[in-house]
Amino acid sequence: MTQSSFKVVIFGAGSIGCYLGGRLLSSGVNVVMVGRKTMQERLRTSPLTVTDYEGFRFHSQLAEHQYVTSAEAAGNADLVLVTVKSAATSESGKQLAPWVSEGIPVVSLQNGISNAEHLQAAMPNANVLAGMVPFNVLQQEPGHFHQGTQGHLMADRHPSLKPALPWFEHAGLPLELRRDIESVMWSKLLLNLNNPVNALSGVPLLEELSQKDYRRCLAMAQRETLELLKSAGIPTVKLTGLPTKLIPSVMSLPDWLFTRLAKRMLTIDPVARSSMWEDLQAGRPTEIDWINGEVVKLAEKLGTDAPVNRKLVRLMHQREETEKTWGASELLNELTDHSRL
Repeated sequence: MTQSSFKVVIFGAGSIGCYLGGRLLSSGVNVVMVGRKTMQERLRTSPLTVTDYEGFRFHSQLAEHQYVTSAEAAGNADLVLVTVKSAATSESGKQLAPWVSEGIPVVSLQNGISNAEHLQAAMPNANVLAGMVPFNVLQQEPGHFHQGTQGHLMADRHPSLKPALPWFEHAGLPLELRRDIESVMWSKLLLNLNNPVNALSGVPLLEELSQKDYRRCLAMAQRETLELLKSAGIPTVKLTGLPTKLIPSVMSLPDWLFTRLAKRMLTIDPVARSSMWEDLQAGRPTEIDWINGEVVKLAEKLGTDAPVNRKLVRLMHQREETEKTWGASELLNELTDHSRL
């Protein structure tokens, strides 16, 4: 396949970034991934392989220039995708700022709500846009990145992104441009509230969600968040086969009925895990402060509290220091003691 002149730089290429890079490379896009030295060395000795739950597979030995460690690679990019962990957002913006040309779109494809704002503050002359990755990616072995859940990319509607749309479509990664990106991100965060539940459980997503008490933990965090969003006047949007406001009720259904409905609303690969679990396995700090912590911040802004989400933040910080996992009923009892709902 002839390589396109359209250049995409993916800054912070870990699991999500390498997966997106592999998909775009498969359609002929000129992709340069920027990340840690450790990942660069890994991809020198192991080919980049990307797969998904529907059977897609792409395999390529990267050239030296396709995975680098310096932000200088963004100097002649047509599009920059930022996929760093949330704690590294401001520093990443400072590194990119001298290299990204004026008018070039920089899309934050990160967890949380406020990363695009932090990037913009660090890159005042850049065209920073918020975006959302709905699916889970797990590194199954060195160099192999697997998409384990469904969904398509979304980003803030802006004319600068239109030239990129055909390339994402060709790569099997359709990019939907939205005018309601704040609602999109909060709706995605409602789903991401399961990340700490999954990480604390220590089991794959499908196994965790098959147990009602784990789902009830998630439902409690979601209901608390929905009440806060209602008070803040922030609407939600439908990202799965079910209206977002109904998801907590579905999570509380008996196992047999939930399993039947879940098959219609969301596809989950048996090996899929949350990114928060993957961070724990790698010994990295998690993004809990940018997921459930965002709910706590919203509550504080409204002059109230979010006790369930606050407790999940506390439990995850404890888990970062220990090896403890939580059984479904044990975690439910812990959160029930802190719930107002």
